[in-house]
Amino acid sequence: MFELDHVAIVVKDVAAGVKFYTEAFAAEVLYADATWAFLRLGQGKLALVRAEQHPPHVALRVDLPSLEAAAAKAGKRIDQHRDGTRGIYVEDPSGNVLELIYYPPAATAYSKPG
Repeated sequence: MFELDHVAIVVKDVAAGVKFYTEAFAAEVLYADATWAFLRLGQGKLALVRAEQHPPHVALRVDLPSLEAAAAKAGKRIDQHRDGTRGIYVEDPSGNVLELIYYPPAATAYSKPG
């Protein structure tokens, strides 16, 4: 299973980026801290990232078996992210960065209680 999850862009100032996207486009803040933010923007999601922490990328949402298979094929360790998601970064033949991201049920910052 692979589906488009989000696009991540590098910003100089996360708080300024959040302010811009919420005011200009009524984005909904799903998660934010001093180093990155995750926004719902229309039907999609946008991550505002700092270059020293995350590369600009396109993220594909995957199920756990797909993530594990891709990590094994790429020889990569699956990272546990601070929001509870798990994932790896890979590059396509042109050097574009893709994140394969898995959302464990009821275990992320986006899970609804109850």
